[in-house]
Amino acid sequence: MGRITEDLIRRNAEHNDCVIFSLEELSLHQQEIERLEHVDRWCRDLKILYLQNNLIGKIENVGKLKKLEYLNLALNNIEKIENLEGCEGLTKLDLTVNFIGQLSSVKALRHNIHLRELFLMGNPCADFRGYRQFVVATLQQLKWLDGKEIERSERIQALQDFPVIEQQIGEQEKAYCLRRAKDKKEAERKLQEERENREEEGRPGCDGCSPSSGESKGHVQAPDTRQGDREEKQLDSSEADLEFWNKPSLFTPESRLETLRHMEKQRKDGEKLSEKKKEVKPPRTLVTEDGRALNVNEPKYLDTSLISVDVQPTYVRVMVKGKPFQLVLPGEVRPDSSSAKRSQTTGHLVVCMPKVGEVITGSQLTPKPGMSNPDSSRERSNKRSKQTEKLEVDPSKHSFPDVANIVQGKKHTPRRVHPEPEVPPSGGDPDFEDNPEVPPLI
Repeated sequence: MGRITEDLIRRNAEHNDCVIFSLEELSLHQQEIERLEHVDRWCRDLKILYLQNNLIGKIENVGKLKKLEYLNLALNNIEKIENLEGCEGLTKLDLTVNFIGQLSSVKALRHNIHLRELFLMGNPCADFRGYRQFVVATLQQLKWLDGKEIERSERIQALQDFPVIEQQIGEQEKAYCLRRAKDKKEAERKLQEERENREEEGRPGCDGCSPSSGESKGHVQAPDTRQGDREEKQLDSSEADLEFWNKPSLFTPESRLETLRHMEKQRKDGEKLSEKKKEVKPPRTLVTEDGRALNVNEPKYLDTSLISVDVQPTYVRVMVKGKPFQLVLPGEVRPDSSSAKRSQTTGHLVVCMPKVGEVITGSQLTPKPGMSNPDSSRERSNKRSKQTEKLEVDPSKHSFPDVANIVQGKKHTPRRVHPEPEVPPSGGDPDFEDNPEVPPLI
């Protein structure tokens, strides 16, 4: 059951920046509130208060709301109009579909001189003979009753017939109070029976005793017995639920409370069953017991702040919101030389991983004269020309547009610097001597 708390009021005061002391309008409908409290101390400036469709049984703790103009208490468990004398500015009061049987309690609204509209339809008192005439004659400040305007001629006629109507209303009130007292006793008796039944169900019975058969047989048959008990309990609960809803009952405050408690019990039982059905998934196996990595693809949401890349010599693992994407590599790579980059426009994640044994060092020793030949020099130049081979995703194979090259202009082709041809030494020089053992200068 719900209660009016400071947190509840603040959550419903978002339009006022969650400030409650200066709040002028508050809506607390459909909160299963049983008691009207704290509002007159926390929200003194209230002008409009919505409390419809709750379980409030008494009008109270609103006498200090001097500025209150509209109070909606429809669809509650109110049986009497009271404690509204302090609401000096009250102009509209809605008490539709409650349990007001004491029609004479409307006399408490005579002090609310600004009251113009009153709604009492759906209450037991609205079925009394002379109901409308009694209210019209009692509350002469009213302009509208149950959405119908009060004519001047209607008020004059009601005032003339008021002594007779007042006597009729008094007799009907007495009859209603007797019926209501019987209903209360019957509701209390049913509630007591339900409590006793629950206590009996909670006590351990003969079924809980240990079986006389052997332990081994009992151990084997235990799962079947438990499963059968569960099925029986489910059947019993469904039958009891069906019986509850098919059982005829009077429309009283007690029946409303009983229905709500039954629905709350159903909800809690359903939550317990759903918790039992939930099975904890075993953690995903990424690496087998023998050390072999597996290909795994679980993530669906790619947020850069939630991405973590881990490069290992034989596999790469990308964690996205705790979900792994793992790829086994066809060759061994160097984790310390790997890099991961992601495009801010297309979202591509490129992981570059140099292969082991293919990385070229930056500096090499200069060969000594006389220790090399033209073939070795060509081999070294070929090795220099080789680029580092890396394992990476080729963005060109994807269908995503290249945002950087949307506007195409004149492509600037870089000029290649061709090496100048070697000028053979002039053969006409008498001092030139071609020695094959001397290595070339370049």
